[in-house]
Amino acid sequence: MPNHWHLLVWPREHGELSRFVGWLTLTHTQRWHAHRRSIGSGHLYQGRFKSFPIQKDEHYYTVARYVERNALRANLVSQAEEWQWGSLYRWLRGSAEDKSLLSTWPLPRKPNWRDHVNAPQTEAEIAALRRSIQRGCPFGDEPWSNRTVRRLGLESTLRPRGRPKTTKQWFLTPLFTQNGPETMSIAPSRFTSRNVAPSE
Repeated sequence: MPNHWHLLVWPREHGELSRFVGWLTLTHTQRWHAHRRSIGSGHLYQGRFKSFPIQKDEHYYTVARYVERNALRANLVSQAEEWQWGSLYRWLRGSAEDKSLLSTWPLPRKPNWRDHVNAPQTEAEIAALRRSIQRGCPFGDEPWSNRTVRRLGLESTLRPRGRPKTTKQWFLTPLFTQNGPETMSIAPSRFTSRNVAPSE
């Protein structure tokens, strides 16, 4: 994409993803500045990269499809395979050298994959994916996601952001008169007893 990229990667060991992305962004930044003769004149990337675990089933295909149809969704091309910087272009139209840059998927591509990528995704699919992108929470079915959250210590990705909301507590407070308790009133805040002076 013109201002970002998506990578679907399979780290083999703990810390490998961070090391790879660190190397990639540093190398790209150095080459970008060198090409424009602007070495040392500012940042190229804004913020840390975002990542989330993906279940190796239909959820994997959903993410792969999302990534490969990104340029189409942004109206940069009329067919996803026309985006020459994308993996679908390289897989369908690239040279042998281009194709050698693509890793083998953990699952085989589905039949008619190109048509599948060019078909619109549902709003529910996109919303679920964007939630994982923004929060870093696992993308998969509920049992797998819960196991992955516990295994990787990702509990914070499921909690609502920000401080917990406080709620007003309402208490029934007796009102006392000369003849004893007569009525009850509802008072927000902590419980306080109220005494009403008898009327003259």
